[in-house]
Amino acid sequence: MGLDATAIKMGLDAIASNDSRISQALELAGYPEPRLRPTGYATLLRTIVGQQVSVAAAASVWRKLEAHLGEDLPPEALLESHFDDLRACGLSRQKQGYARSLCELVVTGALDLENLPTDDEAAIAELVRIKGIGRWSAEIYLLFAEGRPDIWPAGDLAVQAGLHKLLGLEARPSEKETRALAEAWRPHRGAAAIFTWHVYNNPAL
Repeated sequence: MGLDATAIKMGLDAIASNDSRISQALELAGYPEPRLRPTGYATLLRTIVGQQVSVAAAASVWRKLEAHLGEDLPPEALLESHFDDLRACGLSRQKQGYARSLCELVVTGALDLENLPTDDEAAIAELVRIKGIGRWSAEIYLLFAEGRPDIWPAGDLAVQAGLHKLLGLEARPSEKETRALAEAWRPHRGAAAIFTWHVYNNPAL
């Protein structure tokens, strides 16, 4: 699943046909690469592991968890793990709480990641039941793993900065402003979000 290159191109072409600013930016910067993630529990666990640490540190913790729990990191095994064992893998007390929240919801069937509601807001509401998963993390999961075409993470600072650059704004827009500015791009805001990350540090713009 996920927004592949074809879907991103179709979405951006549809926006560009009605917005010359996007059309011009596409000519200068080109189309972005897809950002694909697998659906399911492991991707959300990776999100929790990666919070507030460097990419290298998160990768180190993930390798230790795989060694401790097994390559598939079954949620049952994490729930059965002792605090000190998970601590030795690099999971703080807070992150262990988040990880256990995710695993409990998955194991009990209270959260079915293969059958989230088709309505985006309803799906976000399901995901934020997990401790440590806020709206931004839920939106990123729905965009990269499920490839939902109209997800618009307006609270993302890079999306705001990319929009500032794309639209030639005087200042980086607030979350509320970012949400309003993209209304005309429905139902292709997912492709637009990926494009804002693409242009954020692009020297062509």
